[in-house]
Amino acid sequence: MIIQSQRCRIIKGATTRDIAFTVAQMDAESARMALEQATPELGYGEVVVDPTIAKVSIVGAGMVNQPGVAACMFAALAQQQINIQMIATSEIKISCLVAEEDGVKALQAIHAAFELSGTHSIQVPA
Repeated sequence: MIIQSQRCRIIKGATTRDIAFTVAQMDAESARMALEQATPELGYGEVVVDPTIAKVSIVGAGMVNQPGVAACMFAALAQQQINIQMIATSEIKISCLVAEEDGVKALQAIHAAFELSGTHSIQVPA
């Protein structure tokens, strides 16, 4: 996921926007170090790494022609009082970042909302 915020801030007289992106947890420290080494060239304010997130997504080629898919996903998360930290969309996918502690509950809520729930447990590696 890569997201640029709409919020503008003035830093040292220049208008800036926040950019957030995700990488695999195992790559987070390497990404942070690479960004910090690029500070002189990029001129950003700070790098913040949050390893306590989970990404849940719905994927389907026909979603663009199905009104209400995003609303169903968001409603399922809201009913479980799960805060969405970031949202990224494309024609075939909607992804949401949630707190890591809510990841499994978010996945279960989305599966139930789209009637994909089963009785088998699975383990998803980080």
